[in-house]
Amino acid sequence: FSVKVYVMLHQKSPHVLCVTQRLRNSEMIDPSFQWHGPRGKIISGRLFTAQVTSTGSLIFQNFEEGMSGVYTCFLEYKPTVEEIVKNLQLKYVIYAYREPHYYYQFTARYHAAPCNSIYNISFEKKLLQILSKLVLDLSCEVSLLKSECHRVKMQRAGLQNELFFTFSVSSLDTEKGPKPCADRNCESSKRLSKAKNLIERFFNQQVEVLGRRAEPLPEIYYIEGTLQMVWINRCFPGYGMNTLKHPKCPECCVICSPGSYNPRDGTHCLQCNSSLVYGAKVCL
Repeated sequence: FSVKVYVMLHQKSPHVLCVTQRLRNSEMIDPSFQWHGPRGKIISGRLFTAQVTSTGSLIFQNFEEGMSGVYTCFLEYKPTVEEIVKNLQLKYVIYAYREPHYYYQFTARYHAAPCNSIYNISFEKKLLQILSKLVLDLSCEVSLLKSECHRVKMQRAGLQNELFFTFSVSSLDTEKGPKPCADRNCESSKRLSKAKNLIERFFNQQVEVLGRRAEPLPEIYYIEGTLQMVWINRCFPGYGMNTLKHPKCPECCVICSPGSYNPRDGTHCLQCNSSLVYGAKVCL
């Protein structure tokens, strides 16, 4: 049976051994190791990203998507000088994986102008500009997912117009952001957490400002307590999560195996019988 190995994309792999656990603690005479990958025999050397050590271990220096697949090691050795040569075949399936590219999804409600009013549209643009500017230095972006205006019947009150906003906050690759960054504070999760805190503080400040107003309320204002947030995981196209298939990497976005694909940034590899490659993004 084959052993599953997971290697983070663009990173160095762990040592993939060409011996069993029993043989690791045994003496072998004149061992000979030969690795075969998805494209045939592996040639080791300084110019190759795959290397075979003197003890037969396979190491990848910079693992790429196209390196995913079945790897087989053929081992020949003698247990003792007198005995005949023994052969052993070890099979691995090596998968590229990536960290989930998660984002926060927010919903908020505003008291609004009449639903056909142009003021609602201009307010929506202004709000998005403010939110985007808040998180710009963190290399995060705000995207409007949905904006709807509805007439709402209030308890013990009449009808009022409300804007229902749904927007996402996600982290950009640091090299795409406005400021190049290399330290630990550039980790996606840390930047995103800071962005979430800034946005929550912004909405809390709106409540405080309204509470200090002596004059009548403006036509459009945030309705206290309506800000809601959920964390949503997503994988890059060609990757997905599957705790049943990959129990040793349950929170990883693992490259989709042949027979499956992921066209969008969802979290599942979908079945596709015509897909013959790892990391398929389309089903032809």
